[in-house]
Amino acid sequence: MIRVLVVDDQYLIRAGLVGLLNAAPGIEVVGEAEDGDAAVRVAAETSPDVVLMDIRMPGTDGVRATELILAQATDPVPRVLVLTTFDLDEYVYGALRAGASGFLLKDSGPERLLAAVTAVRGGDALFAPSVTRRLVEAYAGRAGHRPRDAEPPPELGALTTREVEVLGLIGRGLSNLEIADRLYISEATVKTHLNRTMTKLDLDSRAQAVVVAYETGLVTPGG
Repeated sequence: MIRVLVVDDQYLIRAGLVGLLNAAPGIEVVGEAEDGDAAVRVAAETSPDVVLMDIRMPGTDGVRATELILAQATDPVPRVLVLTTFDLDEYVYGALRAGASGFLLKDSGPERLLAAVTAVRGGDALFAPSVTRRLVEAYAGRAGHRPRDAEPPPELGALTTREVEVLGLIGRGLSNLEIADRLYISEATVKTHLNRTMTKLDLDSRAQAVVVAYETGLVTPGG
């Protein structure tokens, strides 16, 4: 059973999401909140698996609420799935940087919403990677390109050469299977490299790894 916390400041939208999720097999809504402060409090009380987080709310917005929820959480840490009206949204970038697992447009259909909740709960932390990459490029782009033979950025000094390589391909929006094909290794090995990378860099989600790849200059827009 996937335990979900629904956060949205608009009552009708929140009620609709709660009804849809509760009607789906294998999903249970364990709480709802009308703003970021309430979200942090209810998350601490209910320990959800997934937080469906509205990003733009008065007071404490979804970015700050995501930071606080992940900071106070104990294992297993909840996955935060951001709801937004526009895909190219600086608020969403902030949420991904804070550790959100991915995002979903509010006009997505019911099937896609349920698939997204299931995906992030199962560890597929980067939902719609091509859109996430486009978003990160828009807000974390750096001028120029990093030479192919350049040394890894100092922020990534704890990583092995292979881990840096995997991180760069993740930043370009490739799936684990695509990375495995590109590097001639198994998909399980890709997952091992990714897990070690996230541990070393203290990252909570794959989406956060994409942000790091851009902010360190490992990947550049169009590179």
